[in-house]
Amino acid sequence: MTSNATDAELDDLLNRHFAGKVVRKDLTKLVKEGANVPVYVLEYLLGSHCASNDEQVIQDGLQTVKKILAENYVRPDEAEKVKSVIRERGSYKIIDKVTVTLNEKRDVYEAQLFNLGVKGAEISTTFVKKYEKLLAGGIWSIITMQYFFEEGQKGSPFIVEEVKPIQMPGMDLEELFQGRRAFTEQQWIDVLLRSTGMEPTNFDERVKWHLLARMIPLVENNFNLAELGPRGTGKSHIYKEISPNCILVSGGQTTVANLFYNMIGRGRIGLVGLWDVVAFDEVAGISFKDKDGVQIMKDYMASGSFARTLLKPVGG
Repeated sequence: MTSNATDAELDDLLNRHFAGKVVRKDLTKLVKEGANVPVYVLEYLLGSHCASNDEQVIQDGLQTVKKILAENYVRPDEAEKVKSVIRERGSYKIIDKVTVTLNEKRDVYEAQLFNLGVKGAEISTTFVKKYEKLLAGGIWSIITMQYFFEEGQKGSPFIVEEVKPIQMPGMDLEELFQGRRAFTEQQWIDVLLRSTGMEPTNFDERVKWHLLARMIPLVENNFNLAELGPRGTGKSHIYKEISPNCILVSGGQTTVANLFYNMIGRGRIGLVGLWDVVAFDEVAGISFKDKDGVQIMKDYMASGSFARTLLKPVGG
């Protein structure tokens, strides 16, 4: 059987046993150009509009996705234009990355929109409680923004009215297991590689297993993986682009508070408590401002747990 025949057979199996959940990876390249968003954001849109085997449905859906990106995705160089649209319309839906911080002086949560360049936009406590990752690294979301200006107001006139995170809904594992039974082991390996944007027909068996090993931290608890290799070989790609449950920490410096637990103020859990996978880009250069940072990380990597104690000074 030729590679093309194998590809066609795999496509048929996927559409038959995972109907409505299949996204053509080649379509992401057609819509990603000019849109600096993670692949999983594009796949969320493509999965909503192009999950079909019918070429006409796919083409119509592709045009819809391009229209959504053109009208709602915020390009950094067009941020002022989008701000103006929000002001003039009073309310407008955008696609952007949103992070939230607590303003203790005003006792309100404030959002920062990554591409829009807006800081201090008031956001309801309801969203913060529902999506805790807003407080740690932020989430790509479909956001409804409002604009309300009042003379003498202390906060930003921008208000986050609605937040819909772009991520996978709850997974039906039994449905996944049932569909998996229709595939051979080799076919399923190829499916997993395709899901990361890799075409398995281009790799020999050893390379396939190497690429699979990158995905172990996504499914195995307390699994620590360090990969050595030159730049541009895809080491960090999978943790940045494939899943909304991963966060990639770029740069060499971080803090214990950011990673584990912030004991100042009300206290807040760090990245390791909110994300399934925390990955570091260029980990060899990592450094902590806290003296005990490296030891806490070692303990966490060994046991999968950590403890921090706030000691009062003598006489305090």
